[in-house]
Amino acid sequence: MGQSIQPGAGAGTPPMDDMLVLEIDDLEVDVLTGIYSEETHLPQPLRISVRVLLTHAEHYAPDGPLNLTKNYMDLKHAATTAITRGQHFTLVEAVADHIIDTIFLQDRKARHVTVKIIKLALTEKSEKIGITLARWRK
Repeated sequence: MGQSIQPGAGAGTPPMDDMLVLEIDDLEVDVLTGIYSEETHLPQPLRISVRVLLTHAEHYAPDGPLNLTKNYMDLKHAATTAITRGQHFTLVEAVADHIIDTIFLQDRKARHVTVKIIKLALTEKSEKIGITLARWRK
C-alpha cells in the first residue's frame, strides 16, 4: 500500500497515503472444498475474513451518501452466499479468488482485496491453519 512516515523522519520523506479499508472478520461458512474423498461430499467449515482497500473521498460529511463508500453487506455476501451455491472448490485458494473476483465485480472503488481463510476442520488445539490471498485490481 502506501509509504508511511517513520518517527523522526525529516523533510523529503513521502507522506503517508490516506486509505479506507472495509473489514469483516471471522465469518464461519460451510463450503464445498477439499481434495480428499472424505472432504468432497460434505461442506467444510471455514473461518473467513475480508479486507477491502477502497478509493476514498477527500472527506466524509456526517450526512454523506452510501455511494461514497461500500455497503458492508456486499462483503458479507461475497464471503457467504456467493460461495455456498453448490460449487465445489478443490482448493481454499480458489474460494479466496472467487470472493476477490466477486468484490471486484461489485464495485469499481475496490482497489485491493485480502481474504484470509482458516480451515476449522484441521484445528485441534486452537491453531489457525489456512491461507491469505491478496490481489490488486488489474
